[in-house]
Order: sequence, then structure tokens, then C-alpha cells
Amino acid sequence: MQELLHGAGMVILYIIPAAGLMLTARKLLKIPDELFRKILHFILLGIYIPALFAFKTWWISALFVVALIVIIYPLLALAGRIPAFSAFINERKRGELKHSMVLALGVMAVSICVCWGGFGDRYLVLAGVYTWGVGDAFAALVGKKFGRHKISWKFADNRKSVEGSLAMFFTSALAACLILYLRGGVSIPGCLLISLLASAVCTLVELCTRNGFDTISCPTAALLVILPLIHILGG
Repeated sequence: MQELLHGAGMVILYIIPAAGLMLTARKLLKIPDELFRKILHFILLGIYIPALFAFKTWWISALFVVALIVIIYPLLALAGRIPAFSAFINERKRGELKHSMVLALGVMAVSICVCWGGFGDRYLVLAGVYTWGVGDAFAALVGKKFGRHKISWKFADNRKSVEGSLAMFFTSALAACLILYLRGGVSIPGCLLISLLASAVCTLVELCTRNGFDTISCPTAALLVILPLIHILGG
């Protein structure tokens, strides 16, 4: 119980100031809509760090994340009924934030069980999710502003651009490489190889995924690349 309370306290100490600061900035500074969306995206990604490292036991961490889903979902469902709330957070469609939060936290819980519970490695949770999360944010920002060349490939979402996908590839690779380097156990060339391959697969999967389900498909794809390569390279 003490571990659960300590971990929950650390997560709450992160969420409340981070969310409060951004909501205040949104109101006072008139942050552009797309930038605000991606800042919220990064705040959500930031939850992974205290949720992973403030706990000592994987199943308590996973249980806490599930509890977050149970608590947050009805709160966001109620808030979503208020038109001013959806407009303030710039939802593209009603219930988008609720949908995204549940998917992201669900992926977090499963990743904790697989990577930390199954392989004893919490850094791999970060590697899988941040390969998608960092790249996805930059893909949207770059694609919205500079995306001049739309991708017309048969299976691709035709709203995606070459510029956005390139931004995702390079920033995903950078995020994955940094996490794998901090994790240790693999040489720098090995980190680069794994990161580039995971980023390429993640970018390709993101191109073909619609309706916000890249939150599930991309971290899964990244981990399917990272896990076997880590093993092969002796990490």
C-alpha cells in the first residue's frame, strides 16, 4: 500500500502542475490550436516516467494505470458534454480526448505488463511508446505547416504528407536511440540500428492507421522490432 500511495502521489504531483500550467497558458497566451494539442500530447507522454520509475513493482504500476483509466474516463465523459470544454481543448470530434487518453493509458498498462513484467525492463516501455509519441507529435506539427506533398500510396491515409512522415521518422529514431542509450546494454551502433529500423516501421504503420488507432498500432509495431533486436544484439 505504501508503494502504491508513493507512486500515485508522484504521478499526481506531475499531472496537476503540468496540466494546470498548460491550461492557464492556453487561456492567457492564445497558443495555436495544433501546438496546444501536441503540448497536451507531450504532457500525457510525460506520465510514463513517474508511472514507471516511482514504483518498484511492475504489477502495482500497471494496476495504478488501470485505476487512472477508471477514474479519468467518467470525468472526461462528463466534461465532454460541455461544449465550451471541447472548444477549449480543441477536440476535432466529440470525445476525442477521452478516446485518446483511454487508448494511451491502456497501451501503457499492457506495455508495463509485457516489457517490465515479462522482460524485467521498464526502459523498453518508454522505447516503444516514445518511438511513436515523439514522432507523431512532430509529424503533425511539421505536416500541418509544411506538408506540401501528400502521400497518395494506396494504403496510406491521404491526409499524411512526405514532410510530416520524414519528421516522424527522424524524431522517432532520435527518441528511441536516446532511450536505448540511457538503458545501456547495447553499443551505440546497435542503438542506432534498432532505432532506425523501429522508426521506419513505426512511420510506415502510422501512415496506414486511421481514426486515432496509431496510439495502439505504432507502439506495438515499434516493440515488435525493438524486443527481438535487443535480444539478438545481446542487450
